[in-house]
Amino acid sequence: MNREDYVSDADWQRFLEFSDKLETPCVVINLRTIKKNYIKLQSSFPFAQIYYAVKANPAPQVISLLAELGSNFDIASRYELDKVLALGVPPERISYGNTIKKAVDIAYFFDKGIRMFATDSKEDLKNIAKQAPGSRVYVRILVENSVTADWPLSRKFGCHPDMAYDLLVQARDAGLTPYGISFHVGSQQRDIGQWNDAIAKTKYLMASLEEEEGIKLQMINMGGGFPANYIQATNDLSEYASEITRYLRDDFGDEIPQIVLEPGRSLVGNSGILISEVVLISRKNNTALNRWVYQDTGKFNGLIETLGESIKYPVYTLKDHPDAKMGEVILAGPTCDSMDIMYEDCKYKLPLDLKVGDRLYWLSTGAYTSSYASVEFNGFPPIKTYFMD
Repeated sequence: MNREDYVSDADWQRFLEFSDKLETPCVVINLRTIKKNYIKLQSSFPFAQIYYAVKANPAPQVISLLAELGSNFDIASRYELDKVLALGVPPERISYGNTIKKAVDIAYFFDKGIRMFATDSKEDLKNIAKQAPGSRVYVRILVENSVTADWPLSRKFGCHPDMAYDLLVQARDAGLTPYGISFHVGSQQRDIGQWNDAIAKTKYLMASLEEEEGIKLQMINMGGGFPANYIQATNDLSEYASEITRYLRDDFGDEIPQIVLEPGRSLVGNSGILISEVVLISRKNNTALNRWVYQDTGKFNGLIETLGESIKYPVYTLKDHPDAKMGEVILAGPTCDSMDIMYEDCKYKLPLDLKVGDRLYWLSTGAYTSSYASVEFNGFPPIKTYFMD
């Protein structure tokens, strides 16, 4: 693993100086990296509206930066809504993207000025019609993504295109504005072709609604899915943009609807470095080849996406160098829970002279780390986050 593939020498030196005295475990976020990522995404999709998925990293520093850059925001709960509004984001730049919500929360959002809602079921649509009259709605459709996405999505969200058709007709009849279709091809999606299939389904659905019901939808919400830079290689964002734009033009020609993107991981993932300290190194018997390396954070305090070894973070130490002797390790956390093991089947290699007290640097950990951390499991407090300008 080459650290330079993830963090430039200049940023690395700045990070080491910034973090030298910080107590572990902690996450350090480079705000300059987020700004750079946003500008790149914006230039790659100049025709799209960006709605940052706040759940990826809800830190006020991140939200404020993206708001200054002109981002809109995809919100999943009233608690996220309150945070974003308190930071001065106007309600017209907010979408309520969660399809699972209480009627009282729909009313809360409507009262705060939100006028765009996602849905995927009849009961939820009825609640929106009652609690948020006249609002714009978009319906999420199911797409397959379980094979090629590192963090695939279940069938929890979305509905069959036939049901989406019915819901949009019902939305019109209930006095709502049928606004668009949404889909999500899976988080950390490495197969660009997944967008092609989803866009084709969306095109067919939109054409059918216009021809048969006179409903002309205005928007396609393509969700997130653009990858961060982890162990497994992915195409550059420019390649995603080129191919997805081609898919859109193949299906829609010069009449491409309003495109919405909901990036999270791709904006903030490679901005973060999680720092942990080695607590214990042991072997399970006298002839065991693999070392168990226990550290002061784990699945319950920032590294939950190692569940099932799905997301494979690059892990670096200051003892890594071309001539370093390396050996396979099993990486585990500090809690009294047997599932607190990050990597066992996927064998990571760390220096043989690694010692207790050494630091591990988990790269590309700016997304879904601190926001996923437990509150007080085994008494461990939530992992702290620091920000570099």
